[in-house]
Amino acid sequence: MTTSTSVTTNAQTLNQSSIINSAIASIIAELTEAQTTMTAARPATEELKESYENCLTRFGEMRGRGALYPYVGSGLGNGPLVELADGSVKWDMINGIGVHMFGHSDPDIIETSIRAAMSDTVMQGNLQFNEEVVKFGEILLSEASNATKLKHCFLTNSGTMANESALKVCFQKRPGSSRVLAFADCFMGRSMTMSQIGDSAANRQGLPLNTLVDYMPFYDPEHGEKSTEYAVNRLQRYIDRYPDQYSCFVMELVQGEGGFNVAPREYFIPLMELCKENGIAVWIDEIQTFGRTNEMYHTAELDLGKYVDVLTLGKMSQVCACLFTEDFNPKPGLLSGTFVGSTIGLSVGTRILERLRDGGYYGPNGIIAKLYKAFCERAEALVKRQPDWFPQIPHPSGLTRVATGFYGGVGGMMRITPFAGDKTKIISALHTMFQDGVIAFYCGHEPYHIRFLPPVGVMQPEQFDDVFMILESSLAKAASS
Repeated sequence: MTTSTSVTTNAQTLNQSSIINSAIASIIAELTEAQTTMTAARPATEELKESYENCLTRFGEMRGRGALYPYVGSGLGNGPLVELADGSVKWDMINGIGVHMFGHSDPDIIETSIRAAMSDTVMQGNLQFNEEVVKFGEILLSEASNATKLKHCFLTNSGTMANESALKVCFQKRPGSSRVLAFADCFMGRSMTMSQIGDSAANRQGLPLNTLVDYMPFYDPEHGEKSTEYAVNRLQRYIDRYPDQYSCFVMELVQGEGGFNVAPREYFIPLMELCKENGIAVWIDEIQTFGRTNEMYHTAELDLGKYVDVLTLGKMSQVCACLFTEDFNPKPGLLSGTFVGSTIGLSVGTRILERLRDGGYYGPNGIIAKLYKAFCERAEALVKRQPDWFPQIPHPSGLTRVATGFYGGVGGMMRITPFAGDKTKIISALHTMFQDGVIAFYCGHEPYHIRFLPPVGVMQPEQFDDVFMILESSLAKAASS
């Protein structure tokens, strides 16, 4: 008796259905039509204000603390523009702190999400998973293999858990070690352990401290090469003080929460080499930088891949990951978890990676580099027009900052520093910007900066014109207050 074998699964047949394809096409057509009226910022609709305020009040009562911004999304947007539930439209220059790489209501992302929603389960995990998990991880590793020795990856549902996984891998690799090295002003997440490693007293207030952390100075452009020499000497002193006790040195190549501080390749190399000489794992935290600089991995852009043992990433990828070399592949049981991520998150994350990889975003003449150039041109023009808003930024040593500049960052991580980095004035400006149509955030610690994480997947350079018009108006109000 002959048994026929189907060449496709039932799921594949369903996904190829002409009825479903036609329905999705109709949905996308309706979506794009709804987006046509969203071409600039606009104020709230009077009739929606009462229900909007009611929703914010309910949020505060539910959470125990009000929202930082009075933001409640309507569920619709158009790239860098987002509609709120009060009918207003705003330029979204923070995007969930770097999560929404392709902005709001991107038709391709929506279509990917709809198809993923047809899958048999909402969430996928380490025990039961579909092919989306494999595809997502393979792209991450394929792109990493171009510049690093990273060979395996563990997927998880938050950047904090990716960092927790990395720390476990590093501790297991060096049994008996008890200490961690990190840069001053770093941010690692808000779990119990990561709140202790992150350099913010407010984030660990009231917590028992049981993680031993020593902080290294990040690169200071005002000191140049001497900054590197000082850091190497500091690292050697720590190693001499606590021999064989350091499991790892976790490094943000660009400090996100710390102020979008950047450093040259030459700063990291001697630190990484000294770690290698002393058996200390080099762990790169790219949770905010991943995908946003001039290469998919900023590690690759700085050509540091040969030194890296462990790397964490997240945010714009939708699902987060801890990558490691073959030598750091942990023993069974160390890494696991119920959830890897949602089926939609995995599918959208894969699609985002594909578009970034294939869409001309990277390299010195890529889309991201051009957007950063457009930002810097407008920032420089603003500084020249309004010099009184940009007094010299103080330096802890008492020096006058020269190399730091009034604007900077790298790739899709952009900052501008008015009012000498005064926190009160910057927060005042940010709230005015929000009311007038631009959503941004702050970063840094004395000085503080206005931080932009625009949706570099869809934003056009000329759209910064509207953003800077509102920024300038808001800074004028803050300056006079």
